[in-house]
Amino acid sequence: MSRAVNPAMLWVKILLALTCGGCHVSVYREFAMGFGSDTRYQKIVIISPKAAPLTLPANVSVSSTAHAFAGIDPFPIHAREAEMGGASCNVCHYPEAFDIPDIESPDIPKPKGRAKTQELGGMTCASCHITPDGTIRGPYSVKAPHPTVEEPKMRTSAICSYCHSLGKRVAGKQTQTFLEWRDDFHKPELGRQHCQDCHMLRTLRKAADNVDVPIRAVARHLWTGGHSSQRVSSALTATIVQAEEGKSKVELHVINVAAGHSVPTGSNRRGMYLKADVLDSKGKTVASREWMFAPWYAARPDDKAFLKEGETKPDRISAMQADAQGPHETIVRAGEERVLSWSPDLQSGAYMVKTILTYDLNRYNDRSFAEDQTEIYQISLPIKVK
Repeated sequence: MSRAVNPAMLWVKILLALTCGGCHVSVYREFAMGFGSDTRYQKIVIISPKAAPLTLPANVSVSSTAHAFAGIDPFPIHAREAEMGGASCNVCHYPEAFDIPDIESPDIPKPKGRAKTQELGGMTCASCHITPDGTIRGPYSVKAPHPTVEEPKMRTSAICSYCHSLGKRVAGKQTQTFLEWRDDFHKPELGRQHCQDCHMLRTLRKAADNVDVPIRAVARHLWTGGHSSQRVSSALTATIVQAEEGKSKVELHVINVAAGHSVPTGSNRRGMYLKADVLDSKGKTVASREWMFAPWYAARPDDKAFLKEGETKPDRISAMQADAQGPHETIVRAGEERVLSWSPDLQSGAYMVKTILTYDLNRYNDRSFAEDQTEIYQISLPIKVK
């Protein structure tokens, strides 16, 4: 039987968010149901292939947003505290009201997490929209039945920085998404987009549906990411080049053309595979190779050489799980073109080189488990070997 969300916790969240959803109907519908997105939670293996997979059901054809489900799924968030260097996971899943940091702050502090006895509802509208003094903040100056303040930082990536930049920047490490955006994309001026421009696409509407307020650009509260095939498949492309005429050597170019951060990003569980096959004139596969791209668990490359050391750590399960897979390709940074060379042993003849780029929500699954995988890109190139 599949593991579903905790019904009691889900109802707590619904009651908390409905306080806002009574007026902000469309925004709440997006937040709670993922309405208008292509987000789907297929079966997800979280602990082991032998355990029942996690499913997050919904009564519409798409699934709720990750923010709405934060802290209420049956996987205990505190089990991963050691994985995060001892920092309590509730700083993100159950945050107290916080001030938005400066976007250029060299060290993004963590918001204060609620006490475990107050962990009800997980993330709600209040998590982002309430200031420490109890005022509701938003991107516009509005007249409302509640105290409201215009907060320009709500229109920038700064609002996302607390929960999406755990620790100091180490290129290649997990949970660095905001820092990847700021340091690799924003500062070099690869683009002017902030997180909201891709993950909260806007529409013209009233922010409060049944109230006499102006129609203006309002963000869709969807935060589409790894569970959205549309978002994942738009991030990267791949190109094959026969490096030298008549030779078997090929170059595989993996190019981050659209993501304003590294791919994969976030949790070290995220992975991506580039599979290359060489087919002969009869369509038979005569050579194959696969590369894996993933964030490092720690501030160093994952490596089997650290397995013995990992046995002594409080986070040994997570650390050893990453190191057991051994060295792999680092994540593809914003604007990067990664070039991989391969020289398969081929006889003279005509061949077809085919590649498939696949995104995996949990690289620790058995590779054959495909329900949490999304094909990003595929391409082929005919070559001749003399």
